[in-house]
Amino acid sequence: MIQIMRVSGNSLAPGIQEGDFVVIVKIPFLLRINRLREDDVVVFRHPAYGVMMKRIHYFTPQDGGIYVYGTHPSSVDSRQFGPIRQEDIIGKVIWHIPGQRAAE
Repeated sequence: MIQIMRVSGNSLAPGIQEGDFVVIVKIPFLLRINRLREDDVVVFRHPAYGVMMKRIHYFTPQDGGIYVYGTHPSSVDSRQFGPIRQEDIIGKVIWHIPGQRAAE
């Protein structure tokens, strides 16, 4: 089970930018905490912000929380909303496809 998503927003810029595409894998076996790694990019649902895409920063074994971060300085991430839950993860990014960039 895979899905192609168009990136909206620049929270992972400059690596992944608005207008790019990502391929995510949605196989539950691969989305378990013991299969996810620090620095993996995940797509998840957040109750206040909707669907988001961030990098995994670290795990908190005591409560199963996953701290995520964006690479853009103004990114909203676990520094503001705390850890996410494993069950909120929609998929893991396995491929990044850069979008067309306007000539500068």
